[in-house]
Amino acid sequence: MTAPEATVVAVDEVEKLATDGLRWLIGAARETPGGGLAWTTRPSDDELNPMLYSGTAGNIPVLLEAWRHFGDDSYADAALRAGRGLADAVDGIDDDSLYFGRTGMALVLRTLHEELGDAAAGAAADRALVLVRSRFDGTRWGELFELMGGNAGIGLGALLAGDPELAVLAVEPYLRTAERTPAGVHWPHRTGVEARLHHISHGTLGIVLGLARVGAATGRADLLDLALAGAADVVARDEAGPEGFLVRHSTPQHRPDVVEPVSYGWCHGPAGDAQVFRLLRELTADPAWSALADRCWHTVTHSGLPERLRPGFWDNNGRCCGTAGVLALACDRFAEQEEQEEQPEQAERQESYDFAGVLVADLVARAIRDGDGARWSNVEHRATPSDLEPCTGWAMGNAGIVRELLRFVRLSRGGDARYGFAWPDQPQVRAGATSRNG
Repeated sequence: MTAPEATVVAVDEVEKLATDGLRWLIGAARETPGGGLAWTTRPSDDELNPMLYSGTAGNIPVLLEAWRHFGDDSYADAALRAGRGLADAVDGIDDDSLYFGRTGMALVLRTLHEELGDAAAGAAADRALVLVRSRFDGTRWGELFELMGGNAGIGLGALLAGDPELAVLAVEPYLRTAERTPAGVHWPHRTGVEARLHHISHGTLGIVLGLARVGAATGRADLLDLALAGAADVVARDEAGPEGFLVRHSTPQHRPDVVEPVSYGWCHGPAGDAQVFRLLRELTADPAWSALADRCWHTVTHSGLPERLRPGFWDNNGRCCGTAGVLALACDRFAEQEEQEEQPEQAERQESYDFAGVLVADLVARAIRDGDGARWSNVEHRATPSDLEPCTGWAMGNAGIVRELLRFVRLSRGGDARYGFAWPDQPQVRAGATSRNG
């Protein structure tokens, strides 16, 4: 591994940082007229943001995680109040997608109903899904046609929110819109764009994930077969084999003036690719997918991250594009490798934990801490000043980072490796997977 050696951070200190991060997050909430809570993307913003990606819907899961982790009902109370704010926003958003619209809101509201017995949240989830269905034009919901903003995410979210019929309706259009390639299939991620994107957030692998989960859950072998054809296209584009796995952002390069041709995080890199391969391993029992996930991990751990090797290389702490997203995969791998008597397997498991420690130490070192709590600033090297205002949400801010820190603490103490709320595109570790001491 080329990543720097970790400064060892006491687990209790990591937990305290997570607590401070929660305090800052809750302190940044706005009270809604009905007594609910809601968030803006950044504290200085005026407009409330209900999104799963960067707003209220994405902040509720970390409150549920904290409630489960600490056993402190104040976090559950905050989640319920945030649910009221989210329910009030269902009718007012002009987007139906998983990450940016109603489907993600419905999934979180459904979770509040199931976990905390909030009947009003359940009713709001039902209303949201009815609205989503009513806005389908027979092929799509809008310009985007992928996981985050389009059909694949709507199908995945609808499935997990309890509407498998809507899920199938959402992903069936991929059967007739697939474009054949020499190795498989791919799709345009939006209308009017020549480039074909390859990774999980806006590209082929995100569509693969949606197709595979919906197909497997509903007994639709044609959808699962199409998912495998999409995965085959991406696998054929690898430039780092046989030990590694690295695929370019897009072909031809999309927006080359602002988009890096390769990256390593969840959104457009091997940290996210590995999550899709983990899912395909579970659904097909084919060991080839495990090998591909291992190759992704090899590339991630030999890339140099989280060291900021050059401007623009690794300048994000968050779950979508940065360190917290890689930490999620490190902890997945550690939990699933379990305790083995064989020395090679023991060494691989220890390496996963050690690299998770490197990532955690980096997040600890980069935290901004004061009387309001803790938060993180990402960097835009092309802007002046380059340090950006801290964000609240899952993608770039506190919610996504704190969620992963709490899980690392549990793993380190021998606790449950599973999340309280499984993110829709991150497969939950297998039941019975153990943590560091368990």
